[in-house]
Amino acid sequence: MTLLRQARALPNLLTLVRVIAIPFLVKAMLHRHEEVALLIFVVAGATDAVDGRLARRLNQSTKLGQFLDPIADKLMLSTLFLTATSIGLVPLYVTVLVFARDVGILLIATLLFFSHTMRDFRPSAIGKTNTLVQIFTMLLVMVTAVRTTPELSHLRHGLLVVIAWLAPLSAAQYAWVVIHRIGTEPLEAL
Repeated sequence: MTLLRQARALPNLLTLVRVIAIPFLVKAMLHRHEEVALLIFVVAGATDAVDGRLARRLNQSTKLGQFLDPIADKLMLSTLFLTATSIGLVPLYVTVLVFARDVGILLIATLLFFSHTMRDFRPSAIGKTNTLVQIFTMLLVMVTAVRTTPELSHLRHGLLVVIAWLAPLSAAQYAWVVIHRIGTEPLEAL
């Protein structure tokens, strides 16, 4: 399937919608339109939940989709953490850890994709847990920007601490997997 044909597949179009939503989400957050930002984030999350299922159901799983979906997730979350930090909703150290991990993963995935060595670069259990905690935390950050309670604030703080531990752990695991593969398999077989 050509790259253009892959790009036209409905699941990949949904992934692109998620990427296109990022600047609107950032603008809503920066202008302190918390309800709008929350709505955009929830809709983007729904497209993320649907695109993979649609790809399997419509038999439209593509290499492009395998590449774009995690990149869309990383772009969304990294941008949200940077924006939330810039307006005082997330501590800088958490955003630095999240951003460093995600940039590393994006660089590795891009290198593997363009070198045609992207074989099986699926997220690990730690990576999936890290992403889920980041998504839930960002959702909670947005909810508490609209309306908060002491309990929600404590939960948000606790989840930010969990992210501060999971992000470097997940990054180390990805690095180990890539180093192990490069050391044990020919580059073109990765």
